[in-house]
Amino acid sequence: MENNNTPDAGIAKSAGSAEQASVRRPLRSYVIRSGRQTLAQQEAIEKHWSTYVIEDHLSPLDAEAVFGRPAPLVLEIGFGMGDSLAKMAINNPDKNYIGIEVHRAGVGKLINYIESSKLSNLRIYCFDAVEILDKCIPDHSLALVQIFFPDPWHKKKHQKRRLIQTAFVQDLIKKLKPGGRIHLATDWQHYAEQMMDVLSGIDLLSNTAGKGQYAQNTGRPETKFERRGNRLGHGVWDLMFELVDPD
Repeated sequence: MENNNTPDAGIAKSAGSAEQASVRRPLRSYVIRSGRQTLAQQEAIEKHWSTYVIEDHLSPLDAEAVFGRPAPLVLEIGFGMGDSLAKMAINNPDKNYIGIEVHRAGVGKLINYIESSKLSNLRIYCFDAVEILDKCIPDHSLALVQIFFPDPWHKKKHQKRRLIQTAFVQDLIKKLKPGGRIHLATDWQHYAEQMMDVLSGIDLLSNTAGKGQYAQNTGRPETKFERRGNRLGHGVWDLMFELVDPD
């Protein structure tokens, strides 16, 4: 999510009557934004889409069949241009990775990474994460969910659109295996504080860094977006919470 555009809880805008506009639209994990694809990204999509992108958005994922092996499964929601996700897949060959992203420029770039590096442990959904979670990710299947630099919706009137809300996190929890983790990162302090409040308020989650503390040395690769922020003196806050045994 190096472009800081996805994921978020924005609602795609469409034309319609006043009556339609008054109806609450469903939660989406993204906002539709235009973006140009490079020739390399377009070619990657044309040549390798069917190899690396999971096109079935209705059936439960059989990860062992997709990857040809059993291994801890990591899900990243909104991988942006895919640089850090590709690095994680390269650095952790013992894990299987699924990335979700709706913007085709990023999908095309990540397909190029996968093809050029011959990664067998990374695959993609190009679809809304909320629906993929609901229909495709089996309960109790994930070792880790990671969401890095989601849209902060920094204006107060827009903050209800932020992805990290209690209901959404509770949906994530259903997908975690015992001991599974949720890893979040943001460069907006107010959003970091909201994330901390949301995750700390759920009894089934335990902060691995200690109560009210942000995570350090998580092993998350630094993104291009993050490096730019560091040069400008922006802070970055990581949160790592673990699913605990209710007994």
